[in-house]
Amino acid sequence: MDVRVRYAPSPTGLQHIGGIRTALFNYFFARANGGKFILRVEDTDRERYSDESLEDLYSTLEWLGIKWDEGPVVGGPYGPYIQSERFDIYREYAQRLVDEGKAYYCFCTPERLEELRKEQAASKSEYQGYDRHCAHLSDSEIKELLRQGIKPVIRFRVPTEGKTTFHDILMGDITRRNRDISPDPVILKSDGFPTYHLANVIDDHLMKITHIMRAQEWIPSGPLHVLLYEAFGWEVPQYCHLPMVMGKDGQKLSKRHGSTAVRDFRAKGYLPEAIINYVTLVGWSLDGETEFFSKEDLEKCFTMEGIHKAPAVFDYKKLDWFNGQYIRQADNARLSSLIAPYLEEAGYVSKPLTDSDKALVEKIVPPVKERMKVLSDVVPLTAFLFEDNAVTDKAIYIAKGSDETKTGEALRKGSCILLSGLKGGEKEEVIEEKLSSLAAELGIKVNGVFQPIRVAITNSTVSLPLFDSIRLLGMDETEKRLARAVKLFEEN
Repeated sequence: MDVRVRYAPSPTGLQHIGGIRTALFNYFFARANGGKFILRVEDTDRERYSDESLEDLYSTLEWLGIKWDEGPVVGGPYGPYIQSERFDIYREYAQRLVDEGKAYYCFCTPERLEELRKEQAASKSEYQGYDRHCAHLSDSEIKELLRQGIKPVIRFRVPTEGKTTFHDILMGDITRRNRDISPDPVILKSDGFPTYHLANVIDDHLMKITHIMRAQEWIPSGPLHVLLYEAFGWEVPQYCHLPMVMGKDGQKLSKRHGSTAVRDFRAKGYLPEAIINYVTLVGWSLDGETEFFSKEDLEKCFTMEGIHKAPAVFDYKKLDWFNGQYIRQADNARLSSLIAPYLEEAGYVSKPLTDSDKALVEKIVPPVKERMKVLSDVVPLTAFLFEDNAVTDKAIYIAKGSDETKTGEALRKGSCILLSGLKGGEKEEVIEEKLSSLAAELGIKVNGVFQPIRVAITNSTVSLPLFDSIRLLGMDETEKRLARAVKLFEEN
């Protein structure tokens, strides 16, 4: 079998982690099996559709390096690949079902359907849903209603007896009583727009999709889709419903857990290779041990057998860790180009960069790459180079286990050790040993000396390595800031 899979999002919102995971699973499965990855835009929900969402779909896949073999922009033999351009196709196939008695025109007004819903709710009827009021209209009745200008919807006849089963590669056989399937759902609206179920089945068949990998939330639609395939006399593709993506609290991942839009992760400074690696591991593994995979690795080794049945947890801290690892592996020249926009946005360097700005950014990269979890961390980590917001709260200088008096002494004596050592050409390790000895002399932990010095120089408790900070700041400015801190503790 020639594998053909698809990612078929609706452009009604930004691409989110769950959707992109579906895209990645489909893409890697296609590549690993020498198949085709098709992109289809399901844009029939015109009320929620937005051009921004469509552009976000394209730009997100491009940023991740995910190229589709067939679809919008690139074309292909089974287009159009945008559903709003396929309405004639849907009407033709919906009419075919009507002509064969497998679907019918329904002229019920919204008011009648609302009244029916209220009556069923009030009576707590076991039977909920459409009552098949128009299922047996005669040809003459239909002609008369059409003559009156009433535009009907088309409803699919769902069998009232028996059961429908479909096989899921992960979950096994899934069976549902036909009576429990949505009774005679609308498949073509009165305005000619198809519903999701009709368009989805027709497109998957005509585009020769062999495997449907989608979220488990679509499992309830499976039996209805199988009935539609059978009504058309078409072969049913293989289904693989993917595990849900959950937050650490066991609830479906949503904005209450944090950002879910890939655009937000991109803006914050996550690398595409980190997103690809970590998101693919949310619900999939190769051997239960290997964690690091390049995109090229996954294009070769991804298997459907590695997909987990159980819901998968998206851990933001784990993603941060992955991203930090990829940042440290990144080439310095690449990092320079990636962090520059954050420094430009903060107003720390000019836009476009001058030659001196470029040189400064290049100098910043080696120390910051060891400290960043995301690229945007470069701004708070280097703010001390561009803004001198002196810390005047003595409590921030004082490390755990120390006090104000000892901190003042650590600053005064530590500054002398540091500055004289640097000016005298002492090695950094020697200066560090002397500062550690000072801590022992004062009866405090080593951080009781290093923290106030770092705060004095960088105006922050979280900073670049001490000697890197001094090199970037310059000796004159370093000396001035240390003297200012010493004076702060000398004042009552």
